[in-house]
Amino acid sequence: MTRRTILALALAGVTTLATPVTGAQSASAQNPVFASRIQAVLVDVLVTRGGKPVTGLTAADFEVRDNGVRQTVGLLNTENMPINAVLALDMSASTAGSRLADITAATNALLDGLRPIDRAALTTFSSVITPRVALTTNLSLIRTSMRAVVPAGETAILDGIYAALMATQAETGRSLLVVCTDGRDTSSWLDPDELLESARRANAVMAVVATGGARRWSVLTDLTNATGGATTEIESSRQIRNQFEAILREFRSRYVLTFVPTGVAEGGFHSLAVQVRGTRASVKARPGYIGGAARD
Repeated sequence: MTRRTILALALAGVTTLATPVTGAQSASAQNPVFASRIQAVLVDVLVTRGGKPVTGLTAADFEVRDNGVRQTVGLLNTENMPINAVLALDMSASTAGSRLADITAATNALLDGLRPIDRAALTTFSSVITPRVALTTNLSLIRTSMRAVVPAGETAILDGIYAALMATQAETGRSLLVVCTDGRDTSSWLDPDELLESARRANAVMAVVATGGARRWSVLTDLTNATGGATTEIESSRQIRNQFEAILREFRSRYVLTFVPTGVAEGGFHSLAVQVRGTRASVKARPGYIGGAARD
């Protein structure tokens, strides 16, 4: 995939967080369809206390404000919602040898944690962006593809993340984008602001595992914060496996809230504030979304 193609995709944009659904919230909202002008916003929310997920919450426990206006929220049952686990892996020259072995082991461990209804996809990036496997339930394709990878070249992190982000657009279920890199970006065509805008529009939670020179690169933190995810800095590639497993466990523990924006203007960037009533638990969710139609 050429950088010119990457730019063309960027200009085309990605799907918004707001997803049209029909009627009131019901079991059918778990698989939204384009059937009316009413748009529901889906928000993945992580609630923790003392570093551990808080379970057993209901919709009544949450308070969501859209541009400062309190919304009526529902809570989706995630048990039957497939997870789309999209991997974006740094395969530049610096990942050769033991680092590649560690990344491969981490990838296999994450795949082992997926259910039969879940899907996965694989994109690798160096100075060349390679979408190797599209979303599939046939996880052996990803394992086979990883065995064929030969690290080489420089590092185009931003371009690689964007290509992987595109794999989540217009997909049913919940999307998790897992990025692993060990270096600073040296060859991307896209700039951080372009990618950040795409991340704000995407219906995916992004988690980044950063080693080596990628640590403390604020661009990665900006991207993960925009999606309600997190960047984890580690000292050694031997820690990647544990991080991948932890990312998937944490994602499964999240709540998915839904609401139809009411009393707010149509379009533009909407700030979101999510709280849990009556507790000091920590709440992590995306800070906003790009709006579509709304009701007054």
